[in-house]
Amino acid sequence: METVRDIENGRRMRGLDRAVEILDYLRKRRRPARPNEIAVDIAAPKSTTYELVDLLVNSGMLEYADKEGRVFLGRKLYFLGLAYQTQFDLTRECKAYLDHLAQLTHETSQLCMLDGNKYTVAMMCEGMRPFRISSDVGERTPIPWTASGRLLVAHMSDEEILNFIPPQDFILPNKSRLAPETFLADVAEARASQFFSFDSVADNFTHCFAAPIHQRGSVCVATLCLIAPRGDATRNYERYRDTLTTSARELSDKLGTAPIRIGKAGMA
Repeated sequence: METVRDIENGRRMRGLDRAVEILDYLRKRRRPARPNEIAVDIAAPKSTTYELVDLLVNSGMLEYADKEGRVFLGRKLYFLGLAYQTQFDLTRECKAYLDHLAQLTHETSQLCMLDGNKYTVAMMCEGMRPFRISSDVGERTPIPWTASGRLLVAHMSDEEILNFIPPQDFILPNKSRLAPETFLADVAEARASQFFSFDSVADNFTHCFAAPIHQRGSVCVATLCLIAPRGDATRNYERYRDTLTTSARELSDKLGTAPIRIGKAGMA
């Protein structure tokens, strides 16, 4: 039989889940919002949302952005991020590798990771080209749309992968559907080769190269990537692949079994 204490604990957990949902909503939105807008967009009761927003403002997690009552992520989160950085220093090491890759190949280099069950670019160094080849840092993208995605789930079984990736994420930008069996075959190829590349599904002119960064020798915690025009990718394929995989192996060796740390964020 559920006790009063159990009920109260359940309410607190639901409130905590809602608070995290509010913070994540504003992160994805990337601009301030009124509490009633937040409530509608996350399908939460307005009274609960107003109460949680007040609590988050009082704690410094949120701050008022204007006189209209809009709120956005607060500076307390920045200081928490700095504390997190002391425990995860992959990006400090990675920046030098991204700069080196971009200088050596003239292509855009990226550090890519999972954000929940989505792919995201954590850091980026643009290549030396007259036109920009890049994607928004921090934007969440379906895993099957990316070369890196094949490597980032390679430690999972086929069943775990299909349970992890939402079925709708197999719908590609051109509205065609990638067969899950094809994706799983790609993952098996990436797992065996410790590398994956393909023509981007997000546009018609770039080719994506990805190599895994491992922790504890087996789990791919991130990828190093190169984004190149398809013609240049074809002409320089072996050089780009070898340069990228060498850098990823070196970074994996440095990471070893140390606790993962990541600093500031910078689609392959």
